[in-house]
Amino acid sequence: MIQKIVLFLATGAGSGYLPWMPGTAGSLVGILLYYSLRSMPRGPYLAFVVAFFFLAVWASGLAEVIFGSKDPQRIVIDEVVGMLVTLALLPFSWRTVLVGFILFRLFDIWKPFPVRLVQDNVPGGWGVVGDDVMAGIYANIVLQALTRFCGL
Repeated sequence: MIQKIVLFLATGAGSGYLPWMPGTAGSLVGILLYYSLRSMPRGPYLAFVVAFFFLAVWASGLAEVIFGSKDPQRIVIDEVVGMLVTLALLPFSWRTVLVGFILFRLFDIWKPFPVRLVQDNVPGGWGVVGDDVMAGIYANIVLQALTRFCGL
């Protein structure tokens, strides 16, 4: 039973099993979760993201063992967390969500310093989720600037 729960969580409710672009699918699951939480006050939203981060570390670490490989593409809960971080502390608009999605996917794929170091050198669920959180932080910083200075 625990294994089924772990795999359900780690694969982003099964979206990680899609044969094409599972990371993008996981990011879309993150947007759906963000949309359901968008009206939460900032404090509870951030508390949820922190708790979800630790859940993601736990689930992805166990899923790596179940799948028998380091950070397999089927694990997408890290993309879910990354999107929640990307959109944190920003006013909701579909434009912000779209630009956030694009920025997060770019940073997640590009992996600027030190994102790749985390992915390559931090073991278990910490490494699986850590690089996506960092990509989400980069995307959030750019979104904050675009919102404040460009009227996004």
